[in-house]
Amino acid sequence: MSFGLKALLLAAALALACGERPELATVVDHAGHPVRLASPPERIVSLSPSLTELLFALGWGERLVGRTRWSAYPPEAQAIPSVGDGLDPNLEIVTARRPDLVVFYHTPANAAAIARLDDLGIASLSVRLDQLDDVDPAVRLLGRVMGDSVRADSIADAFQRELDRMRRRSFDVRVGALLLAWDAPPIVIGGGSFLSEIVHLAGGRNVFADLRQPSATVSIEAIAVRAPDVVLLVEESDLAVAGRPEWETITAVREGRFVRVHGSEFSWPSLRAGQAVAKLAKALSTGSP
Repeated sequence: MSFGLKALLLAAALALACGERPELATVVDHAGHPVRLASPPERIVSLSPSLTELLFALGWGERLVGRTRWSAYPPEAQAIPSVGDGLDPNLEIVTARRPDLVVFYHTPANAAAIARLDDLGIASLSVRLDQLDDVDPAVRLLGRVMGDSVRADSIADAFQRELDRMRRRSFDVRVGALLLAWDAPPIVIGGGSFLSEIVHLAGGRNVFADLRQPSATVSIEAIAVRAPDVVLLVEESDLAVAGRPEWETITAVREGRFVRVHGSEFSWPSLRAGQAVAKLAKALSTGSP
């Protein structure tokens, strides 16, 4: 268990020990939508893997009665009935779980589903969670909705201190990394993704960090111009660029300089950011996770 995770768990324990009674406040979510609940929710459907993880981390996993099929962490989440995809959800399956709250990843694509839940009298909560800086406010928002800001704020404070410590570190040399998401056509991770900051905090440099969007389609020629030191592949990627003539123009590919990292901590922003940074820093320094 990492030092950062231990600190977060200690913060939760201290919050519980303080003896303050939970209070439910009027909450407006990240979509500007009011969340109307007479009491803290007891039956929650999570349509976001990142929010499923946060609810477990905050101690409310036992209240989950439905989750998106992409929710793989923590392992206990897989025992919760799946309601399918998180975007454009099947509301018949969702409402069959009899939730008093449905939590969404904040995106306009979910607006129609949220409006339908409003009509049915089922509360919803949209949470922005794209960057590492979104973790703190996401945790605090969940705490207000659950009527226990003491617990949530303690964990958010501990996470923010850990993130600030990582950001204060400096590196003399940074490894130029190509974060390759797809190969045909080439799709790279840009500066708009939390993964770009994970790379930076681990002592690397995303060669496409200047792109504002989370990901973008680029040409192989554009990649060659950026001259990455390594090609970073996340999870069990089966991208087969090695040995393909069109990719041989990229020195890192031609010389087999690939770095692979595995784990859902690289799939979405979470309280496990410190673990992701430590794992990637090791991979960048040794060439393997």
